[in-house]
Amino acid sequence: MTRYSRITGTGSYLPPRRLTNADLAAELASQGVETSDEWIVERTGIRARHFAAADVSSSDLGVEAAKHALEAAGLQASDIDLIIVATSTPDMVFPSAACILQNKLGIAGCAAFDVQAVCSGFVYALTVADAMIKTGSANKALVIGAEVFSRILDFSDRTTCVLFGDGAGAVVLEASETPGILASDLHADGKHVGILCVPGHVSGGKVLGQPLLKMDGQAVFKLAVGVLESAARATLAKANLTDADIDWLIPHQANIRIMQSTAKKLKMPLEKLIVTVDQHGNTSAASIPLALDTAVRSGKIKKGDTLMLEGVGGGFTWGAVLLNY
Repeated sequence: MTRYSRITGTGSYLPPRRLTNADLAAELASQGVETSDEWIVERTGIRARHFAAADVSSSDLGVEAAKHALEAAGLQASDIDLIIVATSTPDMVFPSAACILQNKLGIAGCAAFDVQAVCSGFVYALTVADAMIKTGSANKALVIGAEVFSRILDFSDRTTCVLFGDGAGAVVLEASETPGILASDLHADGKHVGILCVPGHVSGGKVLGQPLLKMDGQAVFKLAVGVLESAARATLAKANLTDADIDWLIPHQANIRIMQSTAKKLKMPLEKLIVTVDQHGNTSAASIPLALDTAVRSGKIKKGDTLMLEGVGGGFTWGAVLLNY
C-alpha cells in the first residue's frame, strides 16, 4: 500500500504585543527615524505586526502554535514521532529550537531538528516531513515555523524594520492512505546571498560582523516574482494539475505587491489569495503556516480544497508545495 501524508491539524500563535504602523512610527520618530502608516501600507500592504517580549523565544512561540495544531488534530504531544522547526531565529546557536520545543511539550525520544531556509523554511520543512512519512521514518509529525525577527532588525533602517514581525504557525502531518501532499519543488541559488542576509556570527565570545538584517528590496522583489511562478508551475506539473485546479494560493506573506503579482501570473483571482501580511507583517518561516491556520479557522479553507503554498527567502531559497487539505 502506498503511503501518503496529510495535514490533520493547524495552529498558530502571535505574541500579545501588537504594533500598528502608527505605533511603530511613533517609536521610530523618538529615535529620529521618519516613517508613516501611509508610506508603509503603500509599499508593503502591512498595517500591523506583533513583537515578542524580551524573554520570549522562538521555541516559546512555536510550542503554543504546536499545542493548537495538536488540539485541532485530536492528538497528544506523546503521539508525535517527528518534530521539524523552520526558523532563522533559534533560541541559541545549539541545540536546535526543535529539541528545546520538544522538551517544553513534555516528550522525548522522537527525532527533532531545525531547518534553516529563511522565509522558505516552512515549505522546506513540510517537504522533508512528507518524505520521511512516505518512507516510513515517521507517522505523525509536527512541522512548525517560528520566528522572533524583531531581534535582528536594524531600527535605524526604515526600509526593513517596518516589514517584519514575530509569530509561529504549525501543522500536524500524519501518514494517510489517501494523498494529502501532492507535489513539491525546492530550489536555492547561493550567488544571491548578499541581497538578503544577517552578516554576523559568533566567534571567541564576540559577535563579528553585523548581526542585523540587510536587504536589497528591489533585487529581492524582482527575483521573488519570477521564481515563485516557476516553482508553482513546476509543482503543478509534477501533480499533473493546472492553475485552474488551485482553490487557494497561500504565499509567503512578505509584500502584498509580490503576492498579487504571483497570483496574477497564475491567473488566479485575488479573492483566492490568502492574505495576512496586513495584520502580521513578514514573519519569515512562520508566515505560511500562520496564514494557513488563520484561513482554516475563519472557514475560508475547507476539507478537500487544493492549496498552493509557496515561499521565497534569503539564501536565496524558494519552493512550493501543492496539497489537498
